[in-house]
Amino acid sequence: MKLDLTLFDANPNTTADSSLSAEMRTYYSDYLIDNAKPNLVHDQFGQKHPIPKNGGKTIQFRKFVPFSKATAPLSEGITPDGGSLSVTQVTSSVEQYGYYVTISDMLMLTAIDNTLVETTKLLGAQAGSTLDTITREVLNGGTSVMYSGGKEAREELDATCKLTVDDIFKAARFLKTQNAPKINGSYVAIIHPDVAYDLMRDDEWMDVHKYSSTSEIFEGEIGKLGGVRFVESTEAKIFAKGGADARDVYSTLVLGANAYGVTEVSGGGLTHIVKQLGSGGTADPLNQRATAGWKGTKTAERLVENYMIRIESASSFESGEN
Repeated sequence: MKLDLTLFDANPNTTADSSLSAEMRTYYSDYLIDNAKPNLVHDQFGQKHPIPKNGGKTIQFRKFVPFSKATAPLSEGITPDGGSLSVTQVTSSVEQYGYYVTISDMLMLTAIDNTLVETTKLLGAQAGSTLDTITREVLNGGTSVMYSGGKEAREELDATCKLTVDDIFKAARFLKTQNAPKINGSYVAIIHPDVAYDLMRDDEWMDVHKYSSTSEIFEGEIGKLGGVRFVESTEAKIFAKGGADARDVYSTLVLGANAYGVTEVSGGGLTHIVKQLGSGGTADPLNQRATAGWKGTKTAERLVENYMIRIESASSFESGEN
């Protein structure tokens, strides 16, 4: 099916025609979000918060303080003093991001495929990777960090400092000692394929297909080790030439539940915007150009530093900064 872009006058994000059905108004926005979600690897383990309508440029995340132990015995017939819930508000400012492309009338007339569908697919992938990068950079600014090979700083990491099974057990131990809650029964690590290559060669590694029947699979999940489930992403952070001998340094994030918060892509977090042919007025007198794009409202915040830890290591490969 080919789509006439002039039908988009009824889309709330466009300047188009009221004859468009309610179903068609949301179809392409949903399609954009569906294509963005697989790229939101770093978002999937955070607290999700909708974008508040008419709430200005700030959003509040809530950090709950755990209760201390109640070790005092109760006295018969006497009601003890109650406690109170301690909640810390973490305020963050949202920012907008976006991109658009121009589609010519000749392309729409002569293309065999549905140009807008393919364009939306590309825009969705771009939107997902862009918004995911915003979250990734926030998480990689965390204060809990360890270095492979027993090193004490990023610039000391050399070719021998590859990620090991022992590193994973140490990271899991750290989260356990901080009483970090688990995510569906496990801690989760976001790992780059270059680093996963080294770790997956160990005999203790278990591929995802060996336990997938008993667990809900995360987007990008490849296996588990030492009570940590691994999600692979080419968007995992690389500190280009940050190690010894200008070697690339890779970040592997090991996460517990409620470590950070993110805004959702639904409910106004990500919108699809189409402008019809000729909507440019005198700037497009012959109705030669339409546009399709996306606009995202986004923020992310670390909530509990000790519910996450970053392992920095070398790998068998060199990829460059991302």
